[in-house]
Amino acid sequence: MMTNSKQVLITGASSGIGQQLAIDYAKEGWSVLGCGQNQERLEALAETSDNITAINFDITNYDEVIKKLGGLTKVPELIILNAGTCEYIEHGQIDVAVFQRVYDVNVFGLLNCIEALQSSFDEKTHLVIIGSTASYIPLPRAEAYGSSKAAVAYIANTLAIDLANKGVTVSLVSPGFVKTPLTDKNDFAMPMIVTPEFASEKIRAGISARKKEIHFPTKFSIILKCISLLPIRLQLAAVKRMTGRTA
Repeated sequence: MMTNSKQVLITGASSGIGQQLAIDYAKEGWSVLGCGQNQERLEALAETSDNITAINFDITNYDEVIKKLGGLTKVPELIILNAGTCEYIEHGQIDVAVFQRVYDVNVFGLLNCIEALQSSFDEKTHLVIIGSTASYIPLPRAEAYGSSKAAVAYIANTLAIDLANKGVTVSLVSPGFVKTPLTDKNDFAMPMIVTPEFASEKIRAGISARKKEIHFPTKFSIILKCISLLPIRLQLAAVKRMTGRTA
């Protein structure tokens, strides 16, 4: 790996948005620590550029995260916590195992990474947390995923307050639908879906501008934000109409 003045750590770098961010930052001359669970895909990623170093670990394994990230000789000033997963609830039937799997990655995996890295946080640190526009409003089947991302948003926004005294910048990224292996599993229409390249461009531009909130595509996220301002009765009616739900 080349030693460059600009360094970034990215979790969930073995596919989707994280992979694209790693590739794009490496092209810009950044030293990239690409983190993920899939060793084979990480090695393939690292082969695309001398600027990328692969770090393999499972973010849901607390001890492993503390060892791998807490043991870094130097923690990059830019940290992008992107790893996430999605599973849906069917017909409103709660399945606790689904919630546990989703929260283990999206919430506790995120927190594992933050705890492992936080001793290095200072006024140069820019912590970027990937949430979702799904956290804005209640959506069908998204009881587990949407609520986990609502928790992520709350964590990010609260950290922005509590870490301000250290000079740490915290940014929350809320993408709409992005074409990734995760969304390829969806069996429903995904309005205004964008490519990983589009997502990476928007995220990198927002990070460069040190924006506290980054959301896209703009039209889609604004529609959801506007719906979220309505009384809950009207929110539910709007969501049912949008998604074709009659019950």
